[in-house]
Amino acid sequence: MKNKPIYVEISINENIERVWEATQNPNLHEQWDLRFSSITYLPKEENEAQLFEYKTNIGFGFAIEGWGKSVGTFHAKDDSRTSSLHFGTDHLLSPIKEGKGYWKYVPENNTTKFITQYDYDAAYGAFGKLLDSITFRPVIGWATALSFDVLKRWLEKGDTPSTQFTRFFTHWIITFQFFFVWIYQGLVPKLIMMHPEEVALTSALLPLKLNDAHNVVAVIGIIEIIFGLIWILYRNKRRLLRLQLVLLPLLTIFAITADSSVLSHPFNPATFNLSLIVLTIIGLLSSKDIPTARSCNRVR
Repeated sequence: MKNKPIYVEISINENIERVWEATQNPNLHEQWDLRFSSITYLPKEENEAQLFEYKTNIGFGFAIEGWGKSVGTFHAKDDSRTSSLHFGTDHLLSPIKEGKGYWKYVPENNTTKFITQYDYDAAYGAFGKLLDSITFRPVIGWATALSFDVLKRWLEKGDTPSTQFTRFFTHWIITFQFFFVWIYQGLVPKLIMMHPEEVALTSALLPLKLNDAHNVVAVIGIIEIIFGLIWILYRNKRRLLRLQLVLLPLLTIFAITADSSVLSHPFNPATFNLSLIVLTIIGLLSSKDIPTARSCNRVR
């Protein structure tokens, strides 16, 4: 079954000349497009296609290098513009072999509708095509949409791409950190191990029998696991961060009230929760106005 081409569309409150310059100038393009780490135009003769080389860093010192060719631009009578592209790579780590696409610029009053559609042949035959459809193609489509939103915010608000990407990745690193912490704290010490210290702290706070204290610890563990899952599923992370600024100090106070000797333990509730509180504050400061792929239309 043939995969659908990737389509992304966004409206930018800027004139077509600024959008054109930010997307056609390689020094500007590489700043906002998450798909490329660098773009280098090669010397060209008049009336020939513009050739370029690109590089995409994939981490751990590895980078995928490829080639591209602007095969033509078209200025229509309605002032819209189209730029066509042919690209590919022979790099062994690349899931893409070769592809084609276009960028279209449509002026609408004081805005510009910026559109792309592209498709490519997946590497590694039928297996590569299957793997591409369930892994890389959704990711590259998402990266394109996110990059378009970064471009929009840059042109409209002057918010530089580097600042936006710093906020974006800080936000999601903190999100996955809290997801892991709450899941781990609920699952390992409370449900799997039923750690004696967890039971002792619960018994010190509440007048319960041993079996009842075990049950309460298990319930708390389940609640913490659910809260960890909410960190991934719930979109408004700022509400969760504000909630944590209330919960974490309370949990610290409860633990110390139940047994003040825990303050002498390594990685005790006071130091551990204080670290989480500081991380929560950093999350709040960095989570405002995060770029998002959801601002784009992904359906033609």
